[in-house]
Amino acid sequence: MASSKEYLQFVLEQLSELQEITYRAMMGEYILYYRGKIIGGIYDDRLLVKPTRSAISYMPTVTYAIPYENAKEMLFVEEVDNKDFLIGLFDAMYDELPAPKPRKKK
Repeated sequence: MASSKEYLQFVLEQLSELQEITYRAMMGEYILYYRGKIIGGIYDDRLLVKPTRSAISYMPTVTYAIPYENAKEMLFVEEVDNKDFLIGLFDAMYDELPAPKPRKKK
Protein backbone atom coordinates (compact mmCIF):
# COMPACT_ATOMS: atom_id res chain seq x y z
CA MET A 1 0.00 0.00 0.00
CA ALA A 2 1.40 3.39 -0.95
CA SER A 3 1.52 6.30 1.47
CA SER A 4 -0.70 9.30 0.91
CA LYS A 5 0.59 12.73 -0.01
CA GLU A 6 -1.67 14.10 2.75
CA TYR A 7 0.14 12.08 5.43
CA LEU A 8 3.50 13.22 4.06
CA GLN A 9 2.35 16.86 4.20
CA PHE A 10 1.13 16.37 7.78
CA VAL A 11 4.52 15.00 8.91
CA LEU A 12 6.39 17.75 7.04
CA GLU A 13 4.21 20.37 8.76
CA GLN A 14 4.98 18.81 12.16
CA LEU A 15 8.71 19.14 11.32
CA SER A 16 8.45 22.61 9.75
CA GLU A 17 10.51 24.28 12.50
CA LEU A 18 13.57 22.22 11.53
CA GLN A 19 15.94 23.41 8.85
CA GLU A 20 16.52 21.32 5.75
CA ILE A 21 13.83 18.64 5.98
CA THR A 22 13.48 17.13 2.52
CA TYR A 23 12.00 13.99 1.06
CA ARG A 24 12.26 11.78 -1.99
CA ALA A 25 9.42 9.71 -3.39
CA MET A 26 10.42 6.06 -3.72
CA MET A 27 8.04 3.40 -5.05
CA GLY A 28 4.92 4.93 -3.50
CA GLU A 29 6.63 5.74 -0.21
CA TYR A 30 8.78 8.66 0.98
CA ILE A 31 12.36 8.76 2.28
CA LEU A 32 12.93 11.61 4.77
CA TYR A 33 16.19 13.54 5.02
CA TYR A 34 17.33 15.86 7.77
CA ARG A 35 20.16 18.19 6.76
CA GLY A 36 21.10 15.74 4.01
CA LYS A 37 21.09 12.59 6.14
CA ILE A 38 18.50 9.83 5.76
CA ILE A 39 16.61 9.74 9.03
CA GLY A 40 13.71 7.48 8.09
CA GLY A 41 10.65 7.48 5.92
CA ILE A 42 6.95 7.20 5.52
CA TYR A 43 5.77 3.69 4.74
CA ASP A 44 2.08 2.73 4.55
CA ASP A 45 1.22 6.05 6.21
CA ARG A 46 3.50 5.30 9.17
CA LEU A 47 6.51 7.37 10.19
CA LEU A 48 9.47 5.04 10.70
CA VAL A 49 12.98 6.13 11.70
CA LYS A 50 16.34 4.41 11.83
CA PRO A 51 16.88 2.46 15.05
CA THR A 52 19.76 4.53 16.43
CA ARG A 53 20.74 4.38 20.11
CA SER A 54 19.67 7.99 20.56
CA ALA A 55 16.23 7.35 19.03
CA ILE A 56 15.68 4.26 21.17
CA SER A 57 16.57 6.14 24.36
CA TYR A 58 14.49 9.19 23.34
CA MET A 59 11.27 7.31 22.59
CA PRO A 60 9.02 6.48 25.57
CA THR A 61 7.80 3.29 23.86
CA VAL A 62 9.99 1.43 21.39
CA THR A 63 8.07 -0.43 18.71
CA TYR A 64 9.83 -2.00 15.75
CA ALA A 65 8.21 -2.27 12.34
CA ILE A 66 9.23 -3.53 8.91
CA PRO A 67 8.79 -0.83 6.25
CA TYR A 68 8.46 -3.34 3.40
CA GLU A 69 9.14 -7.00 2.74
CA ASN A 70 12.74 -8.12 3.42
CA ALA A 71 13.74 -4.72 4.88
CA LYS A 72 15.55 -4.10 8.15
CA GLU A 73 13.46 -3.20 11.16
CA MET A 74 12.90 0.45 11.91
CA LEU A 75 11.32 2.31 14.82
CA PHE A 76 7.64 3.16 14.56
CA VAL A 77 6.98 6.72 15.73
CA GLU A 78 3.61 6.73 17.43
CA GLU A 79 3.70 10.36 18.59
CA VAL A 80 3.40 12.08 15.20
CA ASP A 81 0.79 14.45 16.67
CA ASN A 82 3.38 15.83 19.12
CA LYS A 83 5.38 18.42 17.18
CA ASP A 84 7.89 19.06 20.00
CA PHE A 85 8.54 15.33 20.39
CA LEU A 86 9.24 14.88 16.66
CA ILE A 87 11.60 17.85 16.52
CA GLY A 88 13.45 16.58 19.60
CA LEU A 89 13.67 13.08 18.15
CA PHE A 90 15.15 14.27 14.85
CA ASP A 91 17.63 16.54 16.65
CA ALA A 92 18.65 13.72 19.01
CA MET A 93 19.27 11.36 16.09
CA TYR A 94 21.16 13.71 13.77
CA ASP A 95 24.72 13.33 15.10
CA GLU A 96 24.46 9.54 15.18
CA LEU A 97 23.41 9.22 11.52
CA PRO A 98 26.05 8.56 8.86
CA ALA A 99 27.09 11.40 6.58
CA PRO A 100 25.43 11.44 3.18
CA LYS A 101 27.25 9.62 0.43
CA PRO A 102 28.65 11.85 -2.32
CA ARG A 103 26.54 11.84 -5.47
CA LYS A 104 28.03 10.25 -8.53
CA LYS A 105 28.59 12.66 -11.38
CA LYS A 106 26.83 11.81 -14.60
